[in-house]
Amino acid sequence: MTPLLADLILAVHVLFAAYNVLGLAVVWIGAIARWRFVGNRWFRGTHLAAMGIVVAEALLGQDCPLTIWENQLRAAAGQGQYAESFLSHWAERFFYFDAPPEVFTVIYAAFFGLMVLSIRLVPVRWRKG
Repeated sequence: MTPLLADLILAVHVLFAAYNVLGLAVVWIGAIARWRFVGNRWFRGTHLAAMGIVVAEALLGQDCPLTIWENQLRAAAGQGQYAESFLSHWAERFFYFDAPPEVFTVIYAAFFGLMVLSIRLVPVRWRKG
């Protein structure tokens, strides 16, 4: 059961990361395609908050709770754990990209900056209607 829970947390973590990355692409593509939902305050607010959490963790030098929980469950199941952060682990596996944590912090902060800029360039509808 423990490895299954660890895999479930991994899946949630991947979805969280995908929401952050793909959400910004959806906003920009949606602005060009005039998709009304890209101005939705809940979508944009949760998207900005989710990336804000990632940036705050990186700036504070803290591991993501999802990584910690997954590692704890994998350890309890006798499986290997990540020796580094979630993104470092999977980026190295998929893209052979090995970099110090500071590089990822800069990437997160720059991405967050693009998200904030997109609030200005692709306005949010704060009121219904």
